[in-house]
Amino acid sequence: MGFLAKLFGNKASRDNKALQPILDKTLEAYEKIKNLDTDALRHKTVEFKEYINNYIADDEARIKELKLKAEDEDLDLEKKNDIYEQIDKLEKHVLERIEEALNNIMPEAFAVLKETAKRFKENEVIEATATELDRDLAARFDHINVEGDKVYYDNSWVAGGNTITWDMVPYNVQVIGGAVLHQGKIAEMATGEGKTLVATFPVYLNALAGRGVHVVTVNDYLAKRDSEWMGTIYEFLGLTVDCIDKHEPNSQARRNAYLADITYGTNNEFGFDYLRDNMTGNPEELVQRKHHFAIVDEVDSVLIDDARTPLIISGPTPRGDHQEFDILKGDVVKLYEAQKRLVTLCLAEAKKILTDPNATEDQKRHGADQLFRAYRGLPKNNALIKFLSEEGMKTLMQKTEGFYLQEQQKNMHIIDDELYFVIDEKLHSVDLTEKGIDELTKAYNDQTFFILPDVGSEIAELERSELPNDEKLMKKSELLRNYSEKSERLHTVQQLLKAYTLFEKDVDYVIMDNKIKIVDEQTGRIMEGRRWSDGLHQAVEAKENVHIEAATQTYATITLQNYFRMYHKLAGMTGTAETEAGEFWDIYKLDVVVIPTNKPIARIDAEDLIYKTKREKYNAVIDKIEEFVADGRPVLVGTTSVEVSELLSRMLTRKGIKHNVLNAKLHAKEAQIVKDAGQAGTVTIATNMAGRGTDIKLGPGVKEAGGLAIIGTERHESRRVDRQLRGRSGRQGDNGSSQFFVSLEDDLMRMFGSERIAPIMDKLGLQEGEVIQHSMITKQIEKAQKKVEENHFGTRKHLLEYDDVMNSQREAIYEKRRHALFGERLSIDINNMMYDLGESLIEKYQEVNDYDGLKLEIISKMGIDVPFDEDEFKRSKLDVLADKLFETALEVYNNKTRIIGEKTLPVIENVHKNTQYENILIPFTDGKKSMNVVVNLKKAVENGAREITLAVEKFITLGIIDESWKEHLRELDDLKQSVRNATYEQKDPLLIYKFESFNLFKQMIQKINTDVISFLMRADVPMQDGSQVREQRARAIDRSRLKEQRNDLLSQAHSNTQERQVTQPIHVEKKVGRNDPCPCGSGKKYKNCHGKEEL
Repeated sequence: MGFLAKLFGNKASRDNKALQPILDKTLEAYEKIKNLDTDALRHKTVEFKEYINNYIADDEARIKELKLKAEDEDLDLEKKNDIYEQIDKLEKHVLERIEEALNNIMPEAFAVLKETAKRFKENEVIEATATELDRDLAARFDHINVEGDKVYYDNSWVAGGNTITWDMVPYNVQVIGGAVLHQGKIAEMATGEGKTLVATFPVYLNALAGRGVHVVTVNDYLAKRDSEWMGTIYEFLGLTVDCIDKHEPNSQARRNAYLADITYGTNNEFGFDYLRDNMTGNPEELVQRKHHFAIVDEVDSVLIDDARTPLIISGPTPRGDHQEFDILKGDVVKLYEAQKRLVTLCLAEAKKILTDPNATEDQKRHGADQLFRAYRGLPKNNALIKFLSEEGMKTLMQKTEGFYLQEQQKNMHIIDDELYFVIDEKLHSVDLTEKGIDELTKAYNDQTFFILPDVGSEIAELERSELPNDEKLMKKSELLRNYSEKSERLHTVQQLLKAYTLFEKDVDYVIMDNKIKIVDEQTGRIMEGRRWSDGLHQAVEAKENVHIEAATQTYATITLQNYFRMYHKLAGMTGTAETEAGEFWDIYKLDVVVIPTNKPIARIDAEDLIYKTKREKYNAVIDKIEEFVADGRPVLVGTTSVEVSELLSRMLTRKGIKHNVLNAKLHAKEAQIVKDAGQAGTVTIATNMAGRGTDIKLGPGVKEAGGLAIIGTERHESRRVDRQLRGRSGRQGDNGSSQFFVSLEDDLMRMFGSERIAPIMDKLGLQEGEVIQHSMITKQIEKAQKKVEENHFGTRKHLLEYDDVMNSQREAIYEKRRHALFGERLSIDINNMMYDLGESLIEKYQEVNDYDGLKLEIISKMGIDVPFDEDEFKRSKLDVLADKLFETALEVYNNKTRIIGEKTLPVIENVHKNTQYENILIPFTDGKKSMNVVVNLKKAVENGAREITLAVEKFITLGIIDESWKEHLRELDDLKQSVRNATYEQKDPLLIYKFESFNLFKQMIQKINTDVISFLMRADVPMQDGSQVREQRARAIDRSRLKEQRNDLLSQAHSNTQERQVTQPIHVEKKVGRNDPCPCGSGKKYKNCHGKEEL
């Protein structure tokens, strides 16, 4: 590999070589741009926009022409469908042409942005000729002032609640980073390299297309701050900027924010807006445009760590508060205590045998089995962990494990049969054994209380029996209910066992305000509002005796992975993506490009120090901290849990060393603690929250003393987290150092440490407190981390495969929904539904040769007579009969809609003439159920009967789709619960889930087709005059009972670590008196100009 790298260069050097021509062209263009006066510089934006619009003008004109053609009511269905297919192809071609145009103007556009940044740095005030946008901005912001036809931009303004003075001019490496982002790739940039400024290049360039650019941050503070910080540069160049997190959901202000050229916001809110848009029944309530281009900050956390965690809008569900966690908790505690006693006995026997020098080989083998059994039973048992750190024990246990894992774990039952349940820490799973089930069943009279029935064989037996059909049906129903109850019961027990054995208080979660709050393992921050899924959160609530929340039903859901996949172009930036480059490419087809630093990194990264026990390791950490403090260096101590940070704090207090502690419990003090962390002699203990999104600036004399010292007290499972911690030191060429302290008792080393490490430590015969430091050991630890990352990737990919099933269904149903909402292609969908319903009915009755049954069904479902006789039904092919039925049904439906239009139009015209109503309700009934349909009066008068028909079709289709989808999501949730038990039957749960979910989706589509066509074919208007007419507002979502779960891992992961925390929306607008002159320079009073909206 070394020879090939020398011959062809590594990926980073190849990437940078390919990007060099873009930088050269930008610098060449800059030589001309820097000589332009201010007005000419600003006018370049107008020139760029014109160039792009001209580049796509022919395609846009053709699309407009085809859309007009498709609106022709007399157009044949097939021709209309062909037109829409042409429109789709042309729209894709337009996107390709836009990319070509942007690439053509990229060097010049980048040069314009660079020169703008330079002028803002070098001038306190910039003067230019005022535009309408300038006048609008001057009415809102203090740093923009209009006098006559001139506008004056100050180079100081408020961003994130604090006044900033612009002092940045992009480096050449930042131009390279901008080009990478524009190409739809991930730019990896080190701490302090200015990711926010780098993003301005592709944001400005892509915003010129007018399709919208989304800049995605991980919390609302950063979204608001960055939109104000960078916003002035964009606004100076004539672009509009807004932030969705400043405005309420579904408000006109939020709609306007999405219409801006550049829109900032959090990943949560972008995702939730998409879900809300797909729940509304009124097109005017939609806020988002088509997803064009997004740049995601901290892309590795959003698209890797958080990829599988869904955003969910949920509501109440029947019997949602009926749960068995409290009922079964007592039994699980008894089982857990029994396992603890058993493991203690196994470990005691293993110790006795394995420390006896006279033990025979058979006895040693038995001792090793008992040691491995204790490990399988409770791997986190402290006594076990301590014993495994003794010489030879870890190696012996690994050898025993290897023996039982061979031949597909054929002999593993010998170990597991003695236990009540088996824990696999690596897979984060707990499985009950037969002995465990027997122990649980003791408290109940029913011996099968926890045993799942074999549904397939019992149903087959029932079918063979001679029982009456009604009794068979009743027994089947009872059998399925019994299976469902036991399945849920078993699942509850497993989740309770997980809560007791795998989830630790103050490590995985904390209790605050009598609630379980999850601690993010990546950042150490509390994730407000996030809950574990699948009943695990309720299990932890039961364990800790806090209130158990009721279960809810999903109304709409999407994972961040599938939300961001919808963008035409996606890019991202972070400090650590290279280690996950393979996953980014596999899932998102995103390439990772490492951007060189502006100044060489001067930080010294020392080899890891390995100790046998945690106690020795922590003592060594304290000694090292003392040494650094004596040298006058600030120290940042990184821990992986609240528990460890508190332990180190107590040890430092005993030594009399002043320090600050930053963890999930002390989140509120973060800003001040991080601000002080770079001062000489300051010791800061922090969980991983210090690793991402914090910028530690060095105080006076620190560089001379050696810079910021980073001490890691444990290697994290993910190499990215360790790199983030290291990256806090050595920003922008500063000196500093980093070193990790590791022990063989650490979770990573216990579970994934190489089999080679333990024997090496044994051979060296290390005594109490002795340490080993070698590059080979550091490499072995990194291999262990890679194992964990591979493990997590496998888990993520598996779970994402489940989500992909639902995602393909969601895309299909939301497309149908969009057609219904806008009515554009609804006629095609209605005709397809009509054809599919007729075809499925004919197929169903042809199979059993039942013409009379078909006749009754068609009259019932479609309200028409069968257009063919029995003889034709028996001898004709399915497609011939389906075509004939469709033609008849369509003719009847068109006549019906014409008659309804003739009946209702005079009433509508009368109401429109004599009232001020905007919308009215028209009652419709199919003889069984009634619906009130909202019709816009103005549109109905202008477009005639077709508008009334369209309103009915839209209302009915939307209502039925929404109800069916909600029910389908509930069934998918139930299916996901039940397929887990397939593993007990040696079947693949994912395959069963794919197959069953496809059948459920097929049934849902058939039901939608039947319900929609049945109502439309039989619908009539009972009213004869205008007496029943009522005014109605356009349909809106009732959100009073809906709950939005912000389930992404980083919803609380960043904060303003340089200044005070600002949690409320930040207002930086001007305060102008109503009767004062308007700041826009129009000469009018404020109340009659830009202040109108406030009245």
